[in-house]
Amino acid sequence: MKKYHIITFGCQMNEHDSETMAGMLSEMGMEESLTRNEADIVILNTCSVRENADKRFFGTLGQLKHKKENNPGFIVGVCGCMMQQQHIIDTLKAKYPWVDIVFGTHNIHMLPELVKNVETENRKMFEIWEDGGDIVEGLPAKRLYRHKAFVNIMYGCNNFCTYCIVPYTRGRERSRKPEDIIEEVKNLVADGVVEVTLLGQNVNSYKGGEGYDFADLIYDLNDIEQLRRIRFMTSHPKDLSDRLIQAFVDCDRLCNSIHLPVQSGSDEILRRMNRRYDHDKYLNLVRKLKASVPDITVTTDIIVGFPGETEEDFEETLRMAREVEYDSAFTFLYSIRKGTPAEKYEDQIPEEVKHERFNRLVDCINETAAKKNSAYVGTVQKVLIDGRSKNDIFTYSGRTEGFKLVNLKASDELIGKIVDVKITDSNTFSLVGEMIDD
Repeated sequence: MKKYHIITFGCQMNEHDSETMAGMLSEMGMEESLTRNEADIVILNTCSVRENADKRFFGTLGQLKHKKENNPGFIVGVCGCMMQQQHIIDTLKAKYPWVDIVFGTHNIHMLPELVKNVETENRKMFEIWEDGGDIVEGLPAKRLYRHKAFVNIMYGCNNFCTYCIVPYTRGRERSRKPEDIIEEVKNLVADGVVEVTLLGQNVNSYKGGEGYDFADLIYDLNDIEQLRRIRFMTSHPKDLSDRLIQAFVDCDRLCNSIHLPVQSGSDEILRRMNRRYDHDKYLNLVRKLKASVPDITVTTDIIVGFPGETEEDFEETLRMAREVEYDSAFTFLYSIRKGTPAEKYEDQIPEEVKHERFNRLVDCINETAAKKNSAYVGTVQKVLIDGRSKNDIFTYSGRTEGFKLVNLKASDELIGKIVDVKITDSNTFSLVGEMIDD
């Protein structure tokens, strides 16, 4: 039996794509290998959003050269967002001749065919589609967890933020039919899934037909029996509706957490980013959320050092972070993405300035996160047990409804179960708890 190994870079969309590819390779009769050294085929699923993901991809790809030289039958495949950029394809052809298969974000369903062609015809397969075309339904998936699953509800993005390459790599927005999504979730629940995370570059702009929007989908999914938790990401503030905020109140399966990227607190930088909201509008959205759901957790993305960012602009970001009191944040140093409008901005920020501001922001975020986590000590939380902790095989970890990471003593029998946990301690990034006996 041949073995495959998939290495994933990037976001939850990429993770779900990797689950789909694993499902297709398994249906071809292959077995998953835990390491690339024992695999007959290695697939690298790439991300073009973050610079460090680019560097890690090329570094990993270089390490596969020796294995290919020693085993000509070994297959190397690359896919994902980076493959939708012509300069990346040109680099692969010129400097990485040991790559056998290259495909993009729009034709993942072709992986079995591409693998078979390489095996039977012994030639390289470069298959990149510029447009997505019709959404292919019914693809298999090999989930990382049996009790929870990612569900794509839409593909692509129409926002064209000036720093972001996603509209060019994932294409324009395409929404799945609501009946297909609902049927998929019902099938997942029948297979033991208790938590689904709805995925899209901007789930708030989902359109399921005339007059049917993302809030409608949440209400419909909330009616599925045996489904315990619904999550979603990522939300764009410009499309966060009052009805979706009301869904947090009405839908008992919708978890009390939201990831709401702000990117900057400065109106001028937000304008240059083409985000289509300002400081006050974003802050009012957060206030509405917290007024409707007082215990909601709010996380975000923030970019530091966007071209033209002054010290005053950065202070506005710090002010936003203090006003919102984020539970956590993904913070990024701005890096030029080839092919985006911001690439051509001349007022790039020196690296030393970026790093100094980044450190100040991280200190601010961590201080707030630690304070908010400390407030959970002594409370009882419902925790979905995910499995053994990565750092301690005798400790298990899970998530609260607010997506707080909790470490506790448990057992394998409780994986996939929701249990009552008393929080006994906290730190910046996680909580510590003890199960409450029935």
